[in-house]
Amino acid sequence: MKHGILKSIRAACLVPLSGLCMMSAVQAQAPMPAASSAPMSNMSQGAMQHTSPGSEGMKHSMMSGMEGMNTMPMTGDTDKDFAMMMKMHHQQGVKMAKMELSQGKSPAMKAMAKKIIAAQNKEITQFDQWLSKQK
Repeated sequence: MKHGILKSIRAACLVPLSGLCMMSAVQAQAPMPAASSAPMSNMSQGAMQHTSPGSEGMKHSMMSGMEGMNTMPMTGDTDKDFAMMMKMHHQQGVKMAKMELSQGKSPAMKAMAKKIIAAQNKEITQFDQWLSKQK
């Protein structure tokens, strides 16, 4: 039974990250607008696509976070495993939100990023406090 619960926790942590990764992949496959100059029109679609450093950083952060959660050894204690995985999940969210603050343009997304950083840092602290008592 505990193994099933741990699988559910992992799935719950990975689903949001997987969704974002899939959205990034879909965007990368989206056709680019037709080029307006003749030399550019001869380039392949892949060569014309441009991804911002922030987008690549977020994708890398998501992938490393998913890998970290996927390879994290489980203790067999559902509460402890939940706290460790959610802490890692929140750390990835904070990292992505900081990338949005430094490279994003939308005031609405920057405001959302600030809220995410504050809320998830608070929860990371709570996970740390709880985990420190479990040793």
